[in-house]
Amino acid sequence: MSKVRSAFLSTAIERGYVHQCTDLEALDARLADGAVTAYIGYDCTADSLHIGSLLGIMLLRLFQRTGHKPIVLMGGGTTRIGDPSGKDESRPLLSDDEIARNMAGIRKVFAQYLHFGDGASDAVMVNNADWLDELRYIPLLRDIGRHFSVNRMLTQDSVKLRLDRDQPMTFLEFNYPILQAYDFVELARRFGCDLQMGGSDQWGNIVAGVELGRRIDRRALFGLTTPLMETASGAKMGKSVGGAVWLNAERLKPYEYWQYWRNSEDADVGRFLRLYTELPIPEIARLELLADAEINQAKKVLATEATALCHGRVAAEAAAETARSVFEAGGPTGQARGLTAHGGELPQVALPRDVLARGVPAFELFVRAGLAASNGEARRLIKGGGARLNDAVVTGEMQPVSLADLDAQGRIKLSAGKKRHALVHPS
Repeated sequence: MSKVRSAFLSTAIERGYVHQCTDLEALDARLADGAVTAYIGYDCTADSLHIGSLLGIMLLRLFQRTGHKPIVLMGGGTTRIGDPSGKDESRPLLSDDEIARNMAGIRKVFAQYLHFGDGASDAVMVNNADWLDELRYIPLLRDIGRHFSVNRMLTQDSVKLRLDRDQPMTFLEFNYPILQAYDFVELARRFGCDLQMGGSDQWGNIVAGVELGRRIDRRALFGLTTPLMETASGAKMGKSVGGAVWLNAERLKPYEYWQYWRNSEDADVGRFLRLYTELPIPEIARLELLADAEINQAKKVLATEATALCHGRVAAEAAAETARSVFEAGGPTGQARGLTAHGGELPQVALPRDVLARGVPAFELFVRAGLAASNGEARRLIKGGGARLNDAVVTGEMQPVSLADLDAQGRIKLSAGKKRHALVHPS
Protein backbone atom coordinates (compact mmCIF):
# COMPACT_ATOMS: atom_id res chain seq x y z
CA MET A 1 0.00 0.00 0.00
CA SER A 2 0.98 3.66 -0.28
CA LYS A 3 2.43 5.50 2.71
CA VAL A 4 0.26 5.16 5.81
CA ARG A 5 -1.57 8.28 7.00
CA SER A 6 -2.39 7.50 10.63
CA ALA A 7 0.09 8.52 13.32
CA PHE A 8 -0.34 5.22 15.17
CA LEU A 9 0.44 2.91 12.24
CA SER A 10 3.19 5.17 10.93
CA THR A 11 5.02 5.05 14.26
CA ALA A 12 4.22 1.39 14.94
CA ILE A 13 5.64 0.33 11.57
CA GLU A 14 8.69 2.58 11.88
CA ARG A 15 9.58 1.17 15.30
CA GLY A 16 8.94 -2.47 14.34
CA TYR A 17 5.73 -3.34 16.19
CA VAL A 18 3.70 -4.61 13.23
CA HIS A 19 3.88 -8.20 12.00
CA GLN A 20 0.48 -8.95 10.42
CA CYS A 21 -2.76 -7.07 9.86
CA THR A 22 -6.08 -8.31 8.54
CA ASP A 23 -6.53 -5.23 6.31
CA LEU A 24 -3.78 -2.65 6.76
CA GLU A 25 -5.13 -0.13 4.23
CA ALA A 26 -8.65 -0.13 5.65
CA LEU A 27 -7.36 0.03 9.23
CA ASP A 28 -5.13 2.97 8.34
CA ALA A 29 -8.09 4.82 6.84
CA ARG A 30 -10.18 4.09 9.94
CA LEU A 31 -7.42 5.35 12.28
CA ALA A 32 -6.85 8.48 10.20
CA ASP A 33 -10.59 9.23 10.25
CA GLY A 34 -10.82 9.57 14.04
CA ALA A 35 -10.32 7.92 17.42
CA VAL A 36 -10.47 4.12 17.49
CA THR A 37 -10.81 1.70 20.41
CA ALA A 38 -8.53 -1.36 20.55
CA TYR A 39 -7.83 -4.10 23.05
CA ILE A 40 -5.35 -6.76 24.05
CA GLY A 41 -6.37 -9.63 26.30
CA TYR A 42 -4.35 -11.05 29.19
CA ASP A 43 -5.13 -14.23 31.06
CA CYS A 44 -4.48 -14.17 34.80
CA THR A 45 -2.14 -17.16 35.09
CA ALA A 46 0.30 -15.40 37.47
CA ASP A 47 0.25 -12.35 39.73
CA SER A 48 2.47 -10.44 37.30
CA LEU A 49 3.19 -10.28 33.60
CA HIS A 50 6.74 -10.74 32.32
CA ILE A 51 8.54 -9.04 29.48
CA GLY A 52 7.13 -11.54 27.01
CA SER A 53 3.97 -9.40 27.31
CA LEU A 54 5.79 -6.07 27.20
CA LEU A 55 5.66 -5.60 23.42
CA GLY A 56 1.86 -5.58 23.51
CA ILE A 57 1.83 -3.23 26.49
CA MET A 58 4.11 -0.80 24.66
CA LEU A 59 1.80 -1.01 21.65
CA LEU A 60 -1.21 -0.13 23.80
CA ARG A 61 0.78 2.78 25.22
CA LEU A 62 1.60 4.04 21.72
CA PHE A 63 -2.06 3.61 20.75
CA GLN A 64 -3.10 5.88 23.63
CA ARG A 65 -0.33 8.41 22.97
CA THR A 66 -1.57 8.84 19.38
CA GLY A 67 -5.07 9.75 20.55
CA HIS A 68 -6.89 6.41 20.63
CA LYS A 69 -8.55 4.45 23.44
CA PRO A 70 -6.98 1.23 24.77
CA ILE A 71 -8.86 -1.54 26.55
CA VAL A 72 -6.99 -3.96 28.80
CA LEU A 73 -9.07 -7.13 28.82
CA MET A 74 -8.52 -9.28 31.88
CA GLY A 75 -9.30 -12.93 31.26
CA GLY A 76 -11.19 -13.64 34.44
CA GLY A 77 -13.32 -16.07 32.44
CA THR A 78 -10.88 -17.51 29.89
CA THR A 79 -8.20 -18.13 32.55
CA ARG A 80 -10.48 -20.88 33.86
CA ILE A 81 -9.87 -22.71 30.57
CA GLY A 82 -6.30 -21.83 29.62
CA ASP A 83 -5.03 -20.65 26.24
CA PRO A 84 -3.39 -23.57 24.39
CA SER A 85 -1.40 -21.24 22.09
CA GLY A 86 2.31 -22.04 22.22
CA LYS A 87 1.88 -24.66 24.95
CA ASP A 88 2.90 -28.31 24.85
CA GLU A 89 0.53 -29.29 27.63
CA SER A 90 -2.59 -28.07 29.42
CA ARG A 91 -2.20 -25.15 31.79
CA PRO A 92 -2.97 -25.84 35.47
CA LEU A 93 -6.56 -24.98 36.36
CA LEU A 94 -6.72 -22.12 38.87
CA SER A 95 -9.35 -21.42 41.51
CA ASP A 96 -11.46 -18.26 41.40
CA ASP A 97 -9.52 -16.89 44.40
CA GLU A 98 -6.19 -17.47 42.64
CA ILE A 99 -7.45 -15.77 39.50
CA ALA A 100 -8.64 -12.76 41.52
CA ARG A 101 -5.27 -12.43 43.28
CA ASN A 102 -3.42 -12.66 39.98
CA MET A 103 -5.67 -10.06 38.40
CA ALA A 104 -4.92 -7.62 41.23
CA GLY A 105 -1.19 -8.06 40.69
CA ILE A 106 -1.43 -7.56 36.93
CA ARG A 107 -3.36 -4.31 37.38
CA LYS A 108 -0.26 -2.79 38.99
CA VAL A 109 1.74 -3.32 35.80
CA PHE A 110 -0.63 -1.34 33.59
CA ALA A 111 -0.81 1.58 36.01
CA GLN A 112 2.81 2.33 35.02
CA TYR A 113 2.18 2.35 31.27
CA LEU A 114 -1.36 3.64 30.67
CA HIS A 115 -3.56 6.45 31.94
CA PHE A 116 -6.90 5.15 33.18
CA GLY A 117 -10.01 7.26 33.55
CA ASP A 118 -13.24 8.38 31.95
CA GLY A 119 -11.81 10.55 29.17
CA ALA A 120 -12.15 9.84 25.47
CA SER A 121 -8.66 8.33 25.18
CA ASP A 122 -8.34 7.08 28.75
CA ALA A 123 -7.69 3.38 29.15
CA VAL A 124 -10.24 1.07 30.73
CA MET A 125 -9.76 -2.36 32.25
CA VAL A 126 -12.48 -4.93 31.59
CA ASN A 127 -13.02 -8.48 32.84
CA ASN A 128 -14.40 -10.99 30.32
CA ALA A 129 -15.99 -12.95 33.17
CA ASP A 130 -18.64 -10.20 33.13
CA TRP A 131 -20.18 -11.81 30.02
CA LEU A 132 -18.65 -15.27 29.79
CA ASP A 133 -20.01 -16.24 33.21
CA GLU A 134 -23.52 -15.46 31.97
CA LEU A 135 -23.37 -17.62 28.84
CA ARG A 136 -25.67 -20.64 28.54
CA TYR A 137 -24.20 -23.64 26.79
CA ILE A 138 -26.93 -24.50 24.24
CA PRO A 139 -27.44 -20.86 23.09
CA LEU A 140 -23.65 -20.51 22.79
CA LEU A 141 -23.48 -23.57 20.54
CA ARG A 142 -26.44 -22.44 18.39
CA ASP A 143 -25.62 -18.73 18.11
CA ILE A 144 -21.81 -18.73 18.17
CA GLY A 145 -20.48 -22.25 17.71
CA ARG A 146 -22.23 -22.76 14.37
CA HIS A 147 -19.95 -20.13 12.82
CA PHE A 148 -16.79 -22.16 13.55
CA SER A 149 -15.50 -24.95 11.34
CA VAL A 150 -13.80 -27.79 13.19
CA ASN A 151 -11.80 -28.48 10.02
CA ARG A 152 -10.37 -24.98 10.15
CA MET A 153 -9.81 -25.01 13.91
CA LEU A 154 -7.69 -28.13 13.50
CA THR A 155 -5.34 -26.20 11.19
CA GLN A 156 -4.62 -23.46 13.75
CA ASP A 157 -1.09 -23.66 15.13
CA SER A 158 -2.32 -23.81 18.73
CA VAL A 159 -4.16 -27.04 17.89
CA LYS A 160 -2.16 -28.51 15.02
CA LEU A 161 1.23 -28.41 16.75
CA ARG A 162 -0.16 -30.12 19.83
CA LEU A 163 -1.76 -32.89 17.79
CA ASP A 164 1.27 -33.33 15.51
CA ARG A 165 3.36 -34.03 18.61
CA ASP A 166 0.80 -36.54 19.91
CA GLN A 167 0.24 -34.31 22.92
CA PRO A 168 -3.30 -34.35 24.30
CA MET A 169 -5.62 -31.37 24.02
CA THR A 170 -8.73 -31.27 26.16
CA PHE A 171 -12.15 -30.29 24.86
CA LEU A 172 -11.97 -27.44 27.38
CA GLU A 173 -8.91 -25.97 25.63
CA PHE A 174 -10.42 -26.57 22.20
CA ASN A 175 -13.18 -24.12 23.14
CA TYR A 176 -10.73 -21.31 23.91
CA PRO A 177 -10.60 -19.77 20.38
CA ILE A 178 -14.41 -19.58 20.33
CA LEU A 179 -14.48 -17.64 23.60
CA GLN A 180 -11.68 -15.31 22.51
CA ALA A 181 -13.55 -14.56 19.29
CA TYR A 182 -16.71 -13.93 21.28
CA ASP A 183 -14.78 -11.52 23.52
CA PHE A 184 -14.03 -9.37 20.47
CA VAL A 185 -17.70 -9.28 19.48
CA GLU A 186 -18.78 -8.33 23.01
CA LEU A 187 -16.18 -5.56 23.24
CA ALA A 188 -17.33 -4.23 19.86
CA ARG A 189 -20.92 -4.19 21.07
CA ARG A 190 -20.24 -2.72 24.51
CA PHE A 191 -17.37 -0.32 23.82
CA GLY A 192 -17.30 0.19 20.05
CA CYS A 193 -13.98 -1.67 19.91
CA ASP A 194 -12.86 -2.17 16.30
CA LEU A 195 -9.33 -3.54 16.71
CA GLN A 196 -7.79 -6.49 18.52
CA MET A 197 -4.03 -6.61 18.88
CA GLY A 198 -1.80 -9.38 20.17
CA GLY A 199 1.26 -11.51 19.63
CA SER A 200 1.80 -13.44 16.41
CA ASP A 201 0.79 -16.69 18.15
CA GLN A 202 -2.72 -15.19 18.50
CA TRP A 203 -3.23 -14.61 14.78
CA GLY A 204 -5.69 -17.47 14.28
CA ASN A 205 -7.80 -16.48 17.29
CA ILE A 206 -7.80 -12.82 16.25
CA VAL A 207 -8.90 -13.62 12.69
CA ALA A 208 -11.67 -15.80 14.11
CA GLY A 209 -12.96 -12.79 16.07
CA VAL A 210 -12.84 -10.54 13.01
CA GLU A 211 -14.84 -13.07 11.00
CA LEU A 212 -17.33 -13.69 13.81
CA GLY A 213 -18.08 -9.97 14.04
CA ARG A 214 -18.67 -9.83 10.30
CA ARG A 215 -20.97 -12.86 10.32
CA ILE A 216 -23.23 -12.14 13.28
CA ASP A 217 -23.15 -8.31 13.46
CA ARG A 218 -22.03 -7.40 9.93
CA ARG A 219 -19.36 -5.28 11.56
CA ALA A 220 -15.96 -4.45 10.09
CA LEU A 221 -13.36 -5.41 12.68
CA PHE A 222 -9.57 -5.48 12.42
CA GLY A 223 -6.71 -7.54 13.76
CA LEU A 224 -3.04 -6.66 14.16
CA THR A 225 -0.20 -8.75 15.57
CA THR A 226 3.29 -8.04 16.83
CA PRO A 227 6.31 -10.15 15.81
CA LEU A 228 7.56 -13.09 17.84
CA MET A 229 10.32 -11.66 19.99
CA GLU A 230 13.61 -13.49 20.25
CA THR A 231 17.08 -12.26 21.09
CA ALA A 232 19.75 -12.15 18.40
CA SER A 233 20.98 -15.56 19.58
CA GLY A 234 17.48 -17.06 19.24
CA ALA A 235 16.44 -17.12 22.90
CA LYS A 236 12.79 -16.40 23.66
CA MET A 237 12.12 -13.03 25.27
CA GLY A 238 10.83 -13.12 28.81
CA LYS A 239 13.33 -15.49 30.40
CA SER A 240 16.75 -15.13 31.98
CA VAL A 241 19.09 -17.64 33.56
CA GLY A 242 17.39 -16.97 36.90
CA GLY A 243 13.84 -17.36 35.58
CA ALA A 244 11.12 -15.11 34.18
CA VAL A 245 11.79 -11.37 33.90
CA TRP A 246 8.73 -10.09 35.76
CA LEU A 247 7.28 -6.59 35.46
CA ASN A 248 6.13 -6.27 39.09
CA ALA A 249 8.72 -5.05 41.59
CA GLU A 250 7.47 -7.63 44.11
CA ARG A 251 8.57 -10.36 41.73
CA LEU A 252 11.75 -8.78 40.36
CA LYS A 253 13.53 -5.81 41.90
CA PRO A 254 14.06 -2.76 39.67
CA TYR A 255 17.83 -3.24 39.86
CA GLU A 256 17.56 -6.80 38.50
CA TYR A 257 15.19 -5.57 35.79
CA TRP A 258 17.73 -2.88 34.87
CA GLN A 259 20.48 -5.49 34.73
CA TYR A 260 18.45 -7.66 32.36
CA TRP A 261 18.39 -4.88 29.77
CA ARG A 262 21.98 -3.88 30.48
CA ASN A 263 23.04 -7.43 29.59
CA SER A 264 21.35 -7.34 26.16
CA GLU A 265 23.30 -8.71 23.24
CA ASP A 266 25.05 -6.08 21.11
CA ALA A 267 22.98 -6.95 18.04
CA ASP A 268 19.70 -6.37 19.94
CA VAL A 269 20.37 -2.87 21.28
CA GLY A 270 18.92 -0.82 18.40
CA ARG A 271 15.84 -3.01 18.04
CA PHE A 272 15.16 -3.01 21.78
CA LEU A 273 15.56 0.75 21.98
CA ARG A 274 12.89 1.14 19.27
CA LEU A 275 10.45 -1.29 20.86
CA TYR A 276 10.93 -0.90 24.60
CA THR A 277 11.76 2.81 25.02
CA GLU A 278 10.32 6.05 23.71
CA LEU A 279 13.60 7.64 22.69
CA PRO A 280 13.39 9.52 19.36
CA ILE A 281 14.45 7.52 16.32
CA PRO A 282 17.41 9.84 15.49
CA GLU A 283 18.83 9.32 18.99
CA ILE A 284 18.40 5.56 18.65
CA ALA A 285 20.14 5.65 15.28
CA ARG A 286 23.09 7.40 16.92
CA LEU A 287 23.27 4.93 19.80
CA GLU A 288 23.11 1.81 17.66
CA LEU A 289 26.12 2.97 15.65
CA LEU A 290 28.31 2.75 18.76
CA ALA A 291 30.72 -0.15 18.59
CA ASP A 292 33.10 -2.18 20.72
CA ALA A 293 33.22 -0.91 24.33
CA GLU A 294 31.09 2.12 23.48
CA ILE A 295 28.03 -0.08 22.88
CA ASN A 296 27.87 -0.50 26.64
CA GLN A 297 26.80 3.13 26.92
CA ALA A 298 23.85 2.40 24.64
CA LYS A 299 22.96 -0.62 26.78
CA LYS A 300 22.90 1.55 29.90
CA VAL A 301 20.58 4.00 28.16
CA LEU A 302 18.33 1.10 27.14
CA ALA A 303 18.31 -0.28 30.68
CA THR A 304 17.54 3.07 32.29
CA GLU A 305 14.81 4.06 29.82
CA ALA A 306 13.09 0.65 29.92
CA THR A 307 13.25 0.57 33.72
CA ALA A 308 11.90 4.13 33.98
CA LEU A 309 8.78 3.09 32.06
CA CYS A 310 8.23 0.00 34.20
CA HIS A 311 9.24 1.21 37.66
CA GLY A 312 9.53 5.00 37.44
CA ARG A 313 12.41 7.35 36.75
CA VAL A 314 13.63 7.47 40.36
CA ALA A 315 13.99 3.68 40.58
CA ALA A 316 15.68 3.58 37.17
CA GLU A 317 18.25 6.21 38.09
CA ALA A 318 18.88 4.49 41.42
CA ALA A 319 19.50 1.19 39.63
CA ALA A 320 21.89 2.85 37.20
CA GLU A 321 23.78 4.48 40.05
CA THR A 322 23.94 1.19 41.96
CA ALA A 323 25.51 -0.49 38.97
CA ARG A 324 27.98 2.36 38.52
CA SER A 325 29.01 2.61 42.17
CA VAL A 326 29.21 -1.11 42.87
CA PHE A 327 30.60 -2.53 39.67
CA GLU A 328 32.45 0.32 37.99
CA ALA A 329 33.81 2.61 40.71
CA GLY A 330 35.96 -0.19 42.15
CA GLY A 331 36.00 1.38 45.59
CA PRO A 332 35.84 -0.40 48.94
CA THR A 333 32.69 -2.21 50.01
CA GLY A 334 29.95 -0.48 51.92
CA GLN A 335 28.72 3.10 51.80
CA ALA A 336 31.58 4.29 49.55
CA ARG A 337 30.27 1.97 46.81
CA GLY A 338 26.65 2.90 47.30
CA LEU A 339 25.59 -0.41 48.82
CA THR A 340 23.91 1.12 51.84
CA ALA A 341 22.09 3.71 49.76
CA HIS A 342 21.01 1.39 46.98
CA GLY A 343 21.91 -2.11 48.15
CA GLY A 344 18.26 -3.01 48.61
CA GLU A 345 18.05 -3.14 44.81
CA LEU A 346 20.83 -5.71 44.49
CA PRO A 347 19.96 -9.39 44.22
CA GLN A 348 20.26 -10.73 47.77
CA VAL A 349 20.22 -14.27 49.13
CA ALA A 350 19.71 -15.17 52.79
CA LEU A 351 21.24 -18.40 54.11
CA PRO A 352 20.76 -19.79 57.61
CA ARG A 353 23.66 -18.75 59.83
CA ASP A 354 24.32 -22.34 60.88
CA VAL A 355 24.69 -23.36 57.22
CA LEU A 356 27.29 -20.68 56.62
CA ALA A 357 28.99 -21.58 59.88
CA ARG A 358 29.56 -25.11 58.58
CA GLY A 359 30.69 -23.80 55.19
CA VAL A 360 29.09 -24.14 51.75
CA PRO A 361 30.99 -25.35 48.64
CA ALA A 362 31.49 -22.44 46.28
CA PHE A 363 29.73 -24.13 43.34
CA GLU A 364 26.64 -24.76 45.48
CA LEU A 365 26.51 -21.18 46.71
CA PHE A 366 26.57 -19.82 43.14
CA VAL A 367 23.56 -21.99 42.30
CA ARG A 368 21.71 -20.90 45.45
CA ALA A 369 22.39 -17.26 44.58
CA GLY A 370 20.88 -17.70 41.12
CA LEU A 371 24.18 -16.99 39.36
CA ALA A 372 24.26 -20.46 37.83
CA ALA A 373 21.33 -22.56 36.63
CA SER A 374 22.86 -25.89 37.69
CA ASN A 375 25.77 -27.42 39.58
CA GLY A 376 27.43 -28.23 36.28
CA GLU A 377 27.14 -24.65 35.08
CA ALA A 378 28.58 -23.39 38.39
CA ARG A 379 31.54 -25.78 38.13
CA ARG A 380 32.27 -24.64 34.57
CA LEU A 381 32.06 -21.01 35.67
CA ILE A 382 34.61 -21.63 38.43
CA LYS A 383 36.95 -23.70 36.26
CA GLY A 384 36.88 -20.93 33.64
CA GLY A 385 37.95 -18.33 36.18
CA GLY A 386 34.70 -16.37 35.91
CA ALA A 387 33.58 -16.80 39.53
CA ARG A 388 34.62 -14.30 42.19
CA LEU A 389 34.02 -14.09 45.91
CA ASN A 390 34.43 -10.62 47.41
CA ASP A 391 36.21 -9.65 44.15
CA ALA A 392 38.76 -12.48 44.50
CA VAL A 393 38.80 -15.33 41.97
CA VAL A 394 37.32 -18.57 43.31
CA THR A 395 40.14 -21.10 43.04
CA GLY A 396 38.19 -24.34 43.28
CA GLU A 397 34.62 -25.57 43.01
CA MET A 398 34.78 -27.08 46.52
CA GLN A 399 36.28 -23.95 48.10
CA PRO A 400 34.33 -23.51 51.34
CA VAL A 401 32.45 -20.26 51.87
CA SER A 402 31.64 -19.51 55.49
CA LEU A 403 31.01 -16.81 58.07
CA ALA A 404 34.69 -15.99 57.87
CA ASP A 405 34.08 -14.55 54.38
CA LEU A 406 31.57 -11.94 55.56
CA ASP A 407 32.64 -8.35 54.97
CA ALA A 408 32.31 -5.49 57.45
CA GLN A 409 28.62 -5.13 56.54
CA GLY A 410 27.95 -8.82 57.13
CA ARG A 411 27.65 -9.83 53.46
CA ILE A 412 29.43 -11.93 50.87
CA LYS A 413 29.61 -10.58 47.34
CA LEU A 414 29.45 -13.15 44.54
CA SER A 415 30.20 -12.30 40.91
CA ALA A 416 29.68 -14.38 37.78
CA GLY A 417 31.67 -12.69 35.05
CA LYS A 418 31.62 -8.91 34.88
CA LYS A 419 27.87 -8.29 34.79
CA ARG A 420 26.06 -10.63 37.19
CA HIS A 421 26.33 -10.27 40.93
CA ALA A 422 24.58 -11.16 44.18
CA LEU A 423 24.96 -10.53 47.89
CA VAL A 424 24.73 -13.37 50.41
CA HIS A 425 24.01 -12.71 54.07
CA PRO A 426 23.19 -14.90 57.09
CA SER A 427 19.61 -15.09 58.35
